[in-house]
Formats: sequence, structure tokens, C-alpha cells
Amino acid sequence: MAPEDVNDLPLLDQAVLDRLRIELDDDDGVWKVFVQNFIENLPHRTEKVRLTLTTGDLTGAMDAVLSLKTSGQMVGAERLAGLAMDLERSLRQESVDAEPDRVLPRLAADRLRQIIRCARQTTYLLQRFLHSE
Repeated sequence: MAPEDVNDLPLLDQAVLDRLRIELDDDDGVWKVFVQNFIENLPHRTEKVRLTLTTGDLTGAMDAVLSLKTSGQMVGAERLAGLAMDLERSLRQESVDAEPDRVLPRLAADRLRQIIRCARQTTYLLQRFLHSE
């Protein structure tokens, strides 16, 4: 997916949230706890991405980006997962022949603002979704 295509993704995929609610509905609101845990952990995940990128920690950055991508996909945070996927691709491609302590801070400068903004928007929508149920 091209970086410009990521912005075409919805912030939230309602079908994923509906499926999560249906699959976990019999468990006394477990789906709400799952979504609330995602919301609570999202600042920690984005901070880990920021910290590992700005310090040139390639292994840590890859772990942080994969965590952000996977957790986003699980709650239907499509745009956030897409941004993480795009960053993952860049990490894999650009760190092959370059020094991580140079490449990663540049990727942080290029990508972090958009990821953090998207995380905030996603959190807002998920909170609204939880309170509407």
C-alpha cells in the first residue's frame, strides 16, 4: 500500500467492531474490556514506537510497530494499522543497507506525527463507540 493510500482507509472498520462484539458477547462485556484495554495501551504503544525510532533501536522499533499494527487490526483501527504497516515496510527496506541510528530517527521525523494524530482520532472514535453501546 502506498503511503498516500493509507489516508483513504477508514479510521475504524465498524464490521470488525461488530464481529468482535458478537464473538465475545456472551462473556459479560468482555469485548468492551478488550477495546478499553486497546485504548489504555495505545499511548504506551505509540511512545514505544517513538522511543525506539528516535534512539535507532531497530529490533525494538520493529517489535513496537508490529504490536501497534496487530492490535490496531484486532479492533478495526484500519488507518492506524495501515500507517504501522507502512512504517514496518520502510523499516525493512531502508534499514537493510543503512545504519539504523541514522535511518530510524529520520523515519520518526517523517511518520510519528501522523501516527500519533491517527491514534488520538482512533481513541476518540472508540470511546464514542463504547459509550453508544
